[in-house]
Amino acid sequence: MRWPFARPHPDPKVRAYLDATPRHLRGKTPCDDLNFVVLDAEATGFDIARDRMLSLATIPVRAGAMAVEHSRGWLIRQPAAPVTSAVAVHGILPSETAQGSAEADVLHELLGLLAGAVIVGHHVHFDAALIDAAFHRHLGTRLRNPLLDTARLAITTLEAFRRTGYANQRPPRLEEVCADCGIEMMARHTAAGDAFTTAEIFLLLTARLRRRLGRPLRLGDLPVTRA
Repeated sequence: MRWPFARPHPDPKVRAYLDATPRHLRGKTPCDDLNFVVLDAEATGFDIARDRMLSLATIPVRAGAMAVEHSRGWLIRQPAAPVTSAVAVHGILPSETAQGSAEADVLHELLGLLAGAVIVGHHVHFDAALIDAAFHRHLGTRLRNPLLDTARLAITTLEAFRRTGYANQRPPRLEEVCADCGIEMMARHTAAGDAFTTAEIFLLLTARLRRRLGRPLRLGDLPVTRA
């Protein structure tokens, strides 16, 4: 519910995103009625306060199927992007990002894709934090979508990664989940490749969970958290 005396956001695209994206979704909501957006971001590093997105990719999923024809990808221009150890992982050089789109323009496109959706990603809270910080910088708003981490979904769905009570147990890496599920990775450490691989994992794990429960999935069956 919006506070009755709150001023509407001056940007119509932000207003439309906020109006379409409730802060809370009912756990009984059928998953087939929801829009999921699988995404991945590559960044200059791992410090949310300092680092910036260099590339971003999204793939929508609805009713148990990827809409690959509606997938999107961006290279994001960061004028002062440093050459850090992260470059050795994703291979995106400042000379490449110089040809990319302005971050604010990418975010305006992203608003329409994320409106009303559940965001899915592997270790998704890092990607969500990058987007949230960018939303705050450029748009004067915050990311408000529910988040679904496929690493957490693997822990609750796959026997190989179930919680053991061991204090130092860590969430599985994307490579580990793919190996356990027999999924071939696509262009590892690229936003488009990791988003596609994560979407495959999401579809496989939710299908297994649906078979285990013997009924269609509801949102409350999934380990969904807040941005």
